[in-house]
Amino acid sequence: MDGEVILVSDSEDNSTNSDMDVELEQEDCVQIVPKDNATIAEEKKKLGNDQYKAQNYQSALKLYTDAISLCPDSAAYYGNRAACYMMLLNYNSALSDARNAIRLDPKFEKAYVRVAKCCVALGDIIGAEQAVKTVAELDPQSTALSSEQQAVQKLRQLETTIQTNYDTQAYRNVVFYLDSALKVAPACLRYRLLKAECLAFLERCEEALDIAVGVMKLDSTSADAIYVRGLCLYYTDNLEKGILHFERALQLDPDHHKSKQMRSKCKQLKEMKENGNMLFKSGRYREAHVIYTDALKIDELNKDINSKLLYNRALVNTRIGALREAVADCTNVLELNAQYLKALLLRARCYNDLEKYEDAVADYETALQIEKTPEIKRLLRDAKFELKKSKRKDFYKILGVTREATDDEIKKAYRKKALVHHPDRHANSSAEERKVEELKFKEIGEAYSILSDTRKKSRYDSGQDIAEHEQTDFDANQMFRTFFQFSGGRNASFNFEY
Repeated sequence: MDGEVILVSDSEDNSTNSDMDVELEQEDCVQIVPKDNATIAEEKKKLGNDQYKAQNYQSALKLYTDAISLCPDSAAYYGNRAACYMMLLNYNSALSDARNAIRLDPKFEKAYVRVAKCCVALGDIIGAEQAVKTVAELDPQSTALSSEQQAVQKLRQLETTIQTNYDTQAYRNVVFYLDSALKVAPACLRYRLLKAECLAFLERCEEALDIAVGVMKLDSTSADAIYVRGLCLYYTDNLEKGILHFERALQLDPDHHKSKQMRSKCKQLKEMKENGNMLFKSGRYREAHVIYTDALKIDELNKDINSKLLYNRALVNTRIGALREAVADCTNVLELNAQYLKALLLRARCYNDLEKYEDAVADYETALQIEKTPEIKRLLRDAKFELKKSKRKDFYKILGVTREATDDEIKKAYRKKALVHHPDRHANSSAEERKVEELKFKEIGEAYSILSDTRKKSRYDSGQDIAEHEQTDFDANQMFRTFFQFSGGRNASFNFEY
């Protein structure tokens, strides 16, 4: 009926509520029962697989790690994480996980495959070969590692070629073949550090240092990396720090032969260089020359230090008057380092002193391109002036007198030379001989006409080529007659005695 209310007894109501409570309690029990570690780990692995397929390798790595934490005895979880590490190019961690998987399951073929791949990437030829052999034993029909087998063979061939070129100090070739090896084994620190060592030998120290520092970030106790860093310091003439690095490498590896050798070279060069400099400063030039010469024999590859030793020896040669030897030393410096300004300026000065003015000008012009300073500009100007003067006739030389000769000495010199080369004296000579003597006679007259005139002599001494402008119509015979008339000598009909 509409509006009718049906009342329920207390007993019925309590019964219904009691049944409902039982159902609720049962549902709550199902929800709060915890899952076991194996189940959770398997779920983590599945989620990790999904992330791996989506190339979210960092996320996958975390999920696989969680699964391993829950079930550390599962070979499959280690195998999956190894694959993930490989995709992240972390081959050392991948190799560790793959080997753990094999430890838990010695017949886990995929784990051996991953070991082989990691060993190839790390340049571990023996480890890769052992893994390939085991896979073949587990499954003789397997072709999973055919590319790794080829890679191992290629690495063996490359290592033989690399060693041959290294032994003959063909370091450019070594770098070339190491680049090929690193394409096969990109994570091989041994290859990287050998390349860095050769780059240091080739004066490419910045590249070498970058590689060494990169390896030290991965392994701060790598004696080879510290050795290479020391090598870079040594080849950039930082001997003190180089020695410290070689000693640090030997602390980490007392049998590090290369560090022992380089520490010895470093100390020897440092001592000899300092001794040579001390002898030079104290004026013991010949002793300094011996020290610098011996120091140059220590390491022909160290171009930075050798260029400085050669320059120092060039300075010594200028002090003992061996200008040609100084030029040779400077030339050797510039072959090692074309921008060595001090050597360029020293060679220019030596050329100037040797009266090789064209060479001096060329060096000063090159120096000015390197560094535009007022001093170099002045030196270039002076050298050009000397070059211009050198192309004039040297009237002092023609008369056989010095620039300090007095008027009387100049007159006496002219008298003597003019009488020797006068054409009348050589009338019976051959036509060719007469021509030579006439030319000399004319030059002697020109020299005297300039050097006996105070104004002309002053202009000549200042570098002006006055003969070019004022001696065009010069008459040597007239000069001869005039000289002997005014000096009380014989006249033009003078007869020479033979």
